Amino acid sequence: MDSQRRILSGMRPTGRLHLGHYHGVLKNWIDLQHSYDCFFFAADWHALTTHYADPRDIEQHTWEMVIDWLAAGVKPGSSTIFIQSKVPEHAELHLLLSMMTPLSWLERVPSYKDQQEKLKDRDLSTYGFLGYPLLQSADILMYRAGRVPVGEDQVSHIELTREVARRFNHIYGREPDFEILAETAIKKMGKKAAKLYKSMRKEYMERGDVEALEKGRALLNDQQNITLGDKERLMGYLEGSGKVILPEPQSLLTPESKMPGLDGQKMSKSYNNTIALREDSAVVEEKIKRMMTDPQRVRLTDPGDPDKCPVWQLHEVYSDEDVKDWVQKGCRSAGIGCLDCKKPIIESVLKEQAPIHERAVEYENNPQLVKNIIKEGNERAREEARATLIEVRDAMALSYRN
Repeated sequence: MDSQRRILSGMRPTGRLHLGHYHGVLKNWIDLQHSYDCFFFAADWHALTTHYADPRDIEQHTWEMVIDWLAAGVKPGSSTIFIQSKVPEHAELHLLLSMMTPLSWLERVPSYKDQQEKLKDRDLSTYGFLGYPLLQSADILMYRAGRVPVGEDQVSHIELTREVARRFNHIYGREPDFEILAETAIKKMGKKAAKLYKSMRKEYMERGDVEALEKGRALLNDQQNITLGDKERLMGYLEGSGKVILPEPQSLLTPESKMPGLDGQKMSKSYNNTIALREDSAVVEEKIKRMMTDPQRVRLTDPGDPDKCPVWQLHEVYSDEDVKDWVQKGCRSAGIGCLDCKKPIIESVLKEQAPIHERAVEYENNPQLVKNIIKEGNERAREEARATLIEVRDAMALSYRN
């Protein structure tokens, strides 16, 4: 398995999703599923880190969220969709990683203090909240995901995961006779590939040539005549470390979502300014019609300034250049009214939601279909998770084989 072709991404279940989730995350997932081996999961254990005192809604929120994923276009035939708590191996890997992760690494994660400040109404002085970045690391490393789609604010979590993987491989990847086993594995590659591998390793080890390192990794990923164990061993040998048991993931930066809420702020349930992904069409139309506009435009004859109007921000998301030019000129000259300005937005949002509504009907009317999709995803995720844990336990001398 080429870890660079695998994607892992998850969402905390908070109920039905809104257009901010669609533009910020789901559209990206839908594109990625056609190019990568994608694992998408409902992070219900992560929801417990802040909602442990009242977890009653988490299960229902999970099912609502999964229906939104499917309705938006995430396809079970093109990706693996599962629920975190249905793969208990996550908890075991989290526990094992916690044994070797310095406490200071968790305390320095920026979101740890940020979230405590934002959620002052909750008691977050818990082990679970402090350790949730390490649980994220376990989620990623469990599936040996080479790429994790994140925004700028989540890059620090991926860096932590890389450090954890590096430390694990350093401590547990130095198997007896590692160099001898690596040299034996090189010979299995064939003369031409072996010579090329040695050349790239020398370039990286002696000159720090990162390009040679990347070419060496690509060469190994293309090898068909060596075992997975040998491939991981040679990855570590290439880098000058031990056997790579847990590959280090890379951040796959996603474009920042520019989806504004109905009040011009970022669309968020906490601001009560959202349009739900499966919102009824009549409700969507009414919400947009009631949006505040430029406060200086009191009368229809008053010229306005689109830059001071939340509706303009929606035009920047949905409208083409001709419509935006019409809005700019019409608003500034008082040639169009605010309801006129909102009509193209209403049409665009309803058009975007139409196929989502259509796909949602099948899943809303057949909950068992959704459960079957998740059951299959859980089973595939567990297969991958078990395979990883076998290697982790072997490395940590915890196999206890007779």
